[in-house]
Amino acid sequence: MPLRILIADDSPAIRHLLRFFIEHNTDWQVCGEAENGQVAVEKVAKLKPHAVILDLSMPVMNGLEAAREITRIAPNVQMVMFTMHATDQLLKDAQAAGIKAVISKSDTIAKHLLASLRNLCAA
Repeated sequence: MPLRILIADDSPAIRHLLRFFIEHNTDWQVCGEAENGQVAVEKVAKLKPHAVILDLSMPVMNGLEAAREITRIAPNVQMVMFTMHATDQLLKDAQAAGIKAVISKSDTIAKHLLASLRNLCAA
């Protein structure tokens, strides 16, 4: 059974890019996309993904707020934050919200984000 991943980012281009990289791994499947944190929470409840990739800066509900709600309704879902705002403080805030890793969008996607997903979902 493939690993089901939900992508939450307000940028259609970023969602498309992430989908492209994820779907080139035969063990993974994008089960849905969300353009803001509130939609991400709703889709977690409906689609039951194994993992969620969250942007920090999204309209309606940001990634940290969404992570707190996702942790409440689906505590076993693994979460990674993929953001332009990666800082030490954000990492602390993200971990407190249930996010396992914060990856900078300026880093190489294949190297960092996909490796983080592999590590989180192998545990």
